[in-house]
Amino acid sequence: MPTRVCCCCSALRPRYKRLVDNIFPEDPKDGLVKADMEKLTFYAVSAPEKLDRIGSYLAERLSRDVVRHRSGYVLIAMEALDQLLMACHSQSIKPFVESFLHMVAKLLESGEPKLQVLGTNSFVKFANIEEDTPSYHRRYDFFVSRFSAMCHSCDSDPETRTEIRIAGIRGIQGVVRKTVNDELQATIWEPQHMDKIVPSLLFNMQKIEEVDSRIGPPPSPSAADKEENPAMLAENCLRELLGRATFGNMNNAVRPVFAHLDHHRLWDPNEFAVHCFKVIMYSIQAQYSHHVIQEILGHLDARKKDSPRVRAGIIQVLLEAVAIAAKGSIGPTVLEVFNTLLKHLRLSVEFEARDLQGESISSANLNTSSKDSDEKIVQNAIIQTIGFFGSNLPDYQRSEIMMFIMGKVPVFGTSTHTLDISQLGDLGTRRIQIMLLRSLLMVTSGYKAKTIVTALPGSFLDPLLSPSLMEDYELRQLVLEVMHNLMDRHDNRAKLRGIRIIPDVADLKIKREKICRQDTSFMKKNGQQLYRHIYLGCKEEDNVQKNYELLYTSLALITIELANEEVVIDLIRLAIALQDSAIINEDNLSMFHRCGIMALVAAYLNFVSQMIAVPAFCQHVSKVIEIRTMEAPYFLPEHIFRDKCMLPKSLEKHDKNLYFLTNKIAESLGGSGYSVERLSVPYVPQVTDEDRLSRRKSIVDTVSIQVDILPNSNPSDDVWRLCLLKLNHQLD
Repeated sequence: MPTRVCCCCSALRPRYKRLVDNIFPEDPKDGLVKADMEKLTFYAVSAPEKLDRIGSYLAERLSRDVVRHRSGYVLIAMEALDQLLMACHSQSIKPFVESFLHMVAKLLESGEPKLQVLGTNSFVKFANIEEDTPSYHRRYDFFVSRFSAMCHSCDSDPETRTEIRIAGIRGIQGVVRKTVNDELQATIWEPQHMDKIVPSLLFNMQKIEEVDSRIGPPPSPSAADKEENPAMLAENCLRELLGRATFGNMNNAVRPVFAHLDHHRLWDPNEFAVHCFKVIMYSIQAQYSHHVIQEILGHLDARKKDSPRVRAGIIQVLLEAVAIAAKGSIGPTVLEVFNTLLKHLRLSVEFEARDLQGESISSANLNTSSKDSDEKIVQNAIIQTIGFFGSNLPDYQRSEIMMFIMGKVPVFGTSTHTLDISQLGDLGTRRIQIMLLRSLLMVTSGYKAKTIVTALPGSFLDPLLSPSLMEDYELRQLVLEVMHNLMDRHDNRAKLRGIRIIPDVADLKIKREKICRQDTSFMKKNGQQLYRHIYLGCKEEDNVQKNYELLYTSLALITIELANEEVVIDLIRLAIALQDSAIINEDNLSMFHRCGIMALVAAYLNFVSQMIAVPAFCQHVSKVIEIRTMEAPYFLPEHIFRDKCMLPKSLEKHDKNLYFLTNKIAESLGGSGYSVERLSVPYVPQVTDEDRLSRRKSIVDTVSIQVDILPNSNPSDDVWRLCLLKLNHQLD
């Protein structure tokens, strides 16, 4: 029951007190006395200078009723306050607001969930009121702390716990709406507030049963979900908060996300982390995307000594962020992204190499195997991120990144690379070469340059074709695939996939253009370097079928994209030289590899003969292939690369009709106007200083054999002269 006073005393009381007292009925179940509430509202609007006193008196009554657990009268007092707030918008409302916030704080401090929810609802209504003038002194520190605490409610009753958490989230949303648009209320963005608000929202977002893993932006939750589901309400609040963030306070809002994910160990598995950063990237303004990417990179650096799966989780989050940022503005962080990723790629390879060189007892080996596979997860995640980021860059930036990555590739005997490999050892260095080339392959995918010199400048081509990158069959495969990405400007590579004898090349519908002057100049300057790489690559003893397929594709792409009449002659000379090397076998290759080279030459000459469409040349190639099909199928790609192919014991006793003959080719091409004088000069690869650094046998030995062939000798005897020289060498 409210305190009643006698008529004499009542007449002496201030009018505002009498009006306030009259709104409270004798029985709180009757609710607010509406008629008297209208009188109080009219009085407050007419005499706004009294609002301060009205508010103070209402606060006094409410505090007393809260202590005495008179919930009914507390509800009536808050209803009255809400109505007064909505009705009064004058400047005098400022002191009244202080009384109102004091009453809300009292309710939030009470231990009764019902009153906490009541206080929150009143605060949310107040937050939606646009005040005429800003407040210079009002702070919401208490409300941030209290609402954040409510978000973590652990009440034993599930319904009550959910109700309190929803109230806490709505309260935080109210604080955000009340402060973020007011330049004088910038304190909400301070770290001490963000460190409470953001983790509270993330804590409730974790309760989503199925985290959305879509590539596209998460859909906006429905109105019902916002009000009833703490997880959806928290996510909506976080979006609203981030959507209001500006350049100066973006980092303060994002950093607590990392702290929360670290504390709760949510990087492995990282589904929730990915979901969080999708929400972040789609909520912030597009021009601030690079801030988030920089923060992820910084956190990756901070956690560089964590387990591989944690690092992989962070990198996968970076990939998702980059995927979204690439659609808008990435900003000035391009080189920083690649530099950081390549640094962590080196660290991962270093950790992997260190583990492999570590303890040798059986139990340790099991752990090493597990770590090794985990590090590969990190490496694959880095390469995938580099590839996706690079493929979304404009061409001018992509060419810079290609040069940047190539500059990191370790090349033995030189110090031009900028990646520290001092701790890697030979195995680690080989591994980092493979990883960097895989990254380069991803970046060059889809790259289209108008001229080949733009795609393959000398500063890029020289290290790419270095002998140091030919020591391993996988390295050679990657180098060739990178070249294919840059050479194939008309998307013909898919049509050439797989080494085979093509019956009719016209059926492939090869796309090509007339060779431009810049491409011709490129081949005059760099052609011998390309031929040398292909020639030596064919003679490697660890080649597998894929190597031969890629070498065949290289020859075909050069023919399509870069070949004029002079280049065609050089390519034919190269093919004949490869055939001769397989017959002579001064590198002591196995029979499989010798037959593989013969099959490669057959496939290429079949292709080039049809591309230049010289009937006599096509006839000679077809005849040799036909004889091989009947007498030596192991010289054809369809047979030699098939399982359990029967191999010959030697090649010296084969009929010369099984080989492509220089004199026949020269005769057929000369009749069609080609300048065939150079066909009589055997192809000899250039000798470079880097050959001394390579493990392979010096190609000077090959030169010493071939230079004995006189330029004016009969081309028809070339192969047999080489065979005799080889046999004499063996007899000696």
